[in-house]
Amino acid sequence: MPTHKFLYYACLCFVLFTSQSLAACQKPLQITCLPPERKLTDIVSATLSSGIGDSDTVKKVTVEQKLTELRASCKNDRLVDGSGREIRFYELAGCWGNPPQNYSDILRAQDEKIRNLEKQYTVINMTCNPGGIPLP
Repeated sequence: MPTHKFLYYACLCFVLFTSQSLAACQKPLQITCLPPERKLTDIVSATLSSGIGDSDTVKKVTVEQKLTELRASCKNDRLVDGSGREIRFYELAGCWGNPPQNYSDILRAQDEKIRNLEKQYTVINMTCNPGGIPLP
């Protein structure tokens, strides 16, 4: 462990003196209170963007990236953001190739549930399309 700490601080010093991004030198996120059904590698969002020429790329945001952005940590075995507010994950609906007849009711109920959760928690909406590829 001391070697990792030394490398981290060496990298930090290098970055500070060269004005580069700290992203490459951040310590790996260690969250012990992550819900058991969640992994740091799970995809929170994925968007398709056009690249140069005919190539498209999918930009994915992982749970780890989102938790780092929120400055998440464990407090009394609860996952909390940087301000101490508990974090909850919500699985989004709506990735239908052929939507059900009542899809607007489903989405309306989902929006209401998310709004209610956001009154008490920091909510991370988990995409229903982790591949980021447009559905037919």
